[in-house]
Amino acid sequence: MNFRFIGRLAAGAAVIGTAYMLFLYMAGTSTDSDAVKWPHSQVVLTVFATPPAEVEDIATNAFTRHLEQRLNIRFQFVQVSAEAQRERKAALLAGGDGPDVFLTGNLTPYEQIRYGMQGKLRPLNALIDRYAPQIRQRFADNPQLKKSITAPDGNIYALPSVNECFHCWYSQKLWINAEWLERLGLTVPQSTDELYRVLQAFKLQDPNGNGKADEVPLTGAADGWRVDVTAFLMSAFIYYNGEDYFVIENGKVSLSAIRPEWRDGLSYIRRLFREGLIDPAAFTQTVDGMVQLARSPEANRIGSLTAGHIRMAFAGPAETRHQAYITVPPLTGPDGYSAAGYFNRGEYGQFAITNKASEEEAEAAIRLADYLYGEEAAVLNEFGPENLWWRRGASGEQDEHGRPARYAVRPEFWEVSVQNEGWSQMGILYRSRDYRESWAVPDDPYSLAGYEHRLYTETKLHYEGREPAEVMPLHLFMEPEAAAEAERLRTSIHGEVRDATVAFITGHRRLETEWDAYVREIKELKADRFIELYQTAYDDYRAR
Repeated sequence: MNFRFIGRLAAGAAVIGTAYMLFLYMAGTSTDSDAVKWPHSQVVLTVFATPPAEVEDIATNAFTRHLEQRLNIRFQFVQVSAEAQRERKAALLAGGDGPDVFLTGNLTPYEQIRYGMQGKLRPLNALIDRYAPQIRQRFADNPQLKKSITAPDGNIYALPSVNECFHCWYSQKLWINAEWLERLGLTVPQSTDELYRVLQAFKLQDPNGNGKADEVPLTGAADGWRVDVTAFLMSAFIYYNGEDYFVIENGKVSLSAIRPEWRDGLSYIRRLFREGLIDPAAFTQTVDGMVQLARSPEANRIGSLTAGHIRMAFAGPAETRHQAYITVPPLTGPDGYSAAGYFNRGEYGQFAITNKASEEEAEAAIRLADYLYGEEAAVLNEFGPENLWWRRGASGEQDEHGRPARYAVRPEFWEVSVQNEGWSQMGILYRSRDYRESWAVPDDPYSLAGYEHRLYTETKLHYEGREPAEVMPLHLFMEPEAAAEAERLRTSIHGEVRDATVAFITGHRRLETEWDAYVREIKELKADRFIELYQTAYDDYRAR
């Protein structure tokens, strides 16, 4: 994950010309030459893509030009905004005027099966076997990857972007104000009871020292990366990752949100809410609301917050309040349960070749995918050309594991808001843990450059190995009819659970008298059938 947005300055940073960027690419960067062989004639590829906001112009982008010259292709981009991506993708696949290639397709397993069986997505197996040595090597190094993206018919219809981001795997984090803990003589809470007492102290004992009862003991948001307070707190009672409601025990799938442990978790969270220990806005505000709270001018008001990383709230290169926060480990509940949310579950398919591509275009496209799966492309895509925003590791620099660092980020990288030198992680990349953790570790973990190291350290300290033995894979295939049914049931069941969860916490529904009725409501939405569909798919996944 790239946190460039937290360090952007005003959009006026000087941008070096594209021609010079191409010169730097071609002159100053090593190549994965064994993985790429140019076609004899240039091939034009029509490519569906959603460029990130910070990319100035994908058509003239220096990495685009590098790929075109490197692979002897020419891109014709079908550019689609993130908001319109799903609708436009469906329209193109349903119609007769689709692209040759989806580069940012975000194709679910259902879509891969549906459009693959209709012949609108080409199987990639033979193309990979013939033209993609780097992809084959990735499969050999990571057999789980190939298993997870292979459909039940044996075909691979889409390739995901792979990001073995250690701290992202354990991104369900609670951050707490360590300065307040020290000021009040408290320690980092380990259990639900200890958290309750800490939040009470934050509310009542004026830890920010301004003489006002303006502290917010715990906050979060309704949208954003792991900002849901309910998810972290509930996982002291039963596993909840904030995305679905599956619990898997000894291979058996169940729905957490209708089990007694879920009711117990709701009772605890409701108590925090009733006593003013949870920010009421946490259930409705966006991340921008957290940012505004974090910027309170007189004094820091936030005691703790849920977020994938602390700078989501304390944003901006000059912000220093974030330095006060450390992570809280997964809490232990009254029955001894404790679990970290775990998200190393695979990703949806981004790269796919459609039936619009000729044989020559399909060959060129898979060669493109093969190059993008290489380490050279991972560096250039995210950081631009060598010696602009990154360089080779210098003598004495060490990576996350004390090895000689292969790469180092230059400070200028954190000062750019709009650029035209890289794709800013668009498309497919393969970033293994070895690659991600091979960059030089700066001395200051609280600097922008040291932020990844800080997140790594916090994750290593409090979350690694605390996940359940089994979690539901994200990339789970079903037959088209079953997948369509499961999606309908998911929509209705998830919607009802989300609404009821907030209603129980805020008191709009009474947990003591309405829990049984709520369980009946969920079951009437065919919860048993929903679990049956996922149980079958999970069994098939494990058997492959």
